[in-house]
Parts: sequence; structure tokens; C-alpha cells
Amino acid sequence: MTPIVLAAAILALSVVFLAFRLVVHRGLAPARVSESQTPADLGLAFEEVRIPTANRKTLFGRFVPAPVEGRVPAVILIHGWGGNAQTMLPLMLPLHQAGFAVLAVDARCHGRSDEDSFSSLPRFAEDVEHAMDWLKLRPAIDPDGIALVGHSVGAGAVLLVASRRKDVATAVSLAAFSHPAAMMRRFLAAKRIPFMPFGWLVLHYVQHAIGHRFDDIAPLSTVRKVRCPTLLVHGASDTTVPVAEAHAIHAARAGEHVRLKVVAGSHDDFGDVDDVAEEIAELVAFLRDCRHAAQRIPA
Repeated sequence: MTPIVLAAAILALSVVFLAFRLVVHRGLAPARVSESQTPADLGLAFEEVRIPTANRKTLFGRFVPAPVEGRVPAVILIHGWGGNAQTMLPLMLPLHQAGFAVLAVDARCHGRSDEDSFSSLPRFAEDVEHAMDWLKLRPAIDPDGIALVGHSVGAGAVLLVASRRKDVATAVSLAAFSHPAAMMRRFLAAKRIPFMPFGWLVLHYVQHAIGHRFDDIAPLSTVRKVRCPTLLVHGASDTTVPVAEAHAIHAARAGEHVRLKVVAGSHDDFGDVDDVAEEIAELVAFLRDCRHAAQRIPA
């Protein structure tokens, strides 16, 4: 092969790779959805906040103080892919009424938070951890009483954070997928993209791009390392993430401190507070009952 032919081949491969990279990043990028409601629509006083996170970016959040004075427990709410803080709005009022301070944040590349090079489950987890660190500095917050509640990708992030930090008081996972590869295979199938070879290449490229193996960040793996009281909630008729995946996560748990609650409804039904009022009440009761518990399983 002559130098000219070799250079042309290298150039052609570079162009193909750059085109592939662009298509993958654009195809998987979350849509930014504008928020049309705030806690004020529920009659709640709140503060709009900016929280520093990784890569010198900031998160937008809405902080609702507790209805009582003194050092109080707090709950961080994190939405799913393409969502924003408004997605978690139905949980704010019942949590506030139960005596919690509530912080709902937009992950990077979502809502009103800063853009970054890409979004991923580990970056959702980074944002949750920075939100925790921000809350711990507020004098009215009990630093040992911070609970995490996440939906979908946010649920996977909550389990990842709870698996590596000992200062998570309680964790609630709403509709988590069991493994990122399973979720991406469903996504690719919905787009009619054949798994071999294109889907296989996408999965391997994404792992390289985010800097994490899917096996290491999958809820199937992280739930084994979670040591705080944890509630897995999943809709029985969820077609986005089949309820079988919730059972698989639960089966991989390290002990009975991880509970599973299968409820009626689909992937996003928890957002309609009128339809899931009973389930939300049970979720709040779980957080309230666990907030004083020191029931952490030894490593």
C-alpha cells in the first residue's frame, strides 16, 4: 500500500468515526423540556438555587424548606432522562407536609442546568452527590438525614450514589432499569437499528465515551453494595422498563433492607399524583419511618 493510499484510508476511517460519533451523541442526547410549573403552584414557598457540580458546571434546583424549624431531614429528587425538576413536583407537597426539606434538581443537559459534553447515568450520580454536599452545608439541614429519590435513569443514579457513600440515609428507586445495556438494546430496537453490528458498536462506544463499564454502574451490581434502607418502586404495566427488571434488581440485593413495591401503572404514572396518591403516601411513610433509623448493614 502506497503512502498516498494509506493516508487516504486513514482519512476515510477518521471521517467515518467522526460521523458515527456525531450520530451517536445526537441520537442519544436528551431533549431539554421547559418547566411550566413550580412549587408555588402547590402553595409552597421555594428558593431557586444554583449548585456547583463536576466540570465547572452548575445545576439548577428548587429548594423547599421544611415546615418546621431546627435541623431537619431532607430529600433530594432527581428526574429521569429528558425530564426536569417539574417531573418530581407531585412528590414535593407530601414530603413537605411530612416535615422534610426538599431539593429537586435538573441534571446537567436537562431543564435549566448547564450543558455538558454528554449526559449519562454516572453524571446523574455526580450531580446527586454535589446536591448532597450542597445540602450538608445548609445549617437547617440534618447532614445525617438526607434521603435520595430518583426516577428511571435518576433511580439508577440514586442506587449508584447509595452504593458508594455511607452518608445516604435512605434511597428510593422509581422505575429503575436493571442494566444500561438492556435499556439501550430496547432503545435501538425501537429505532429499528440492528444490534449486529451497529448496536454492538454503539454499546461499546458509549461505555468508552462515559468512562464506565455498564456492568459496574448497572443497578443489578450497585444494589449489592447499598447499605441504607432502600425502596424499589415499579409499575406492574411498565412497558418502558418491564417489571421483571425490578424483580431482578431486588433479587440481587444484599439483604432485607432493600424492599420492592410493585404498584399499578406504567413508567411515568407516578407523576400523576391523583392516580398514585396511595403509593406516594406509602413512599413518604417509608422515608419518614427510616429517617431516624441507623439500620445500616455492615459491609
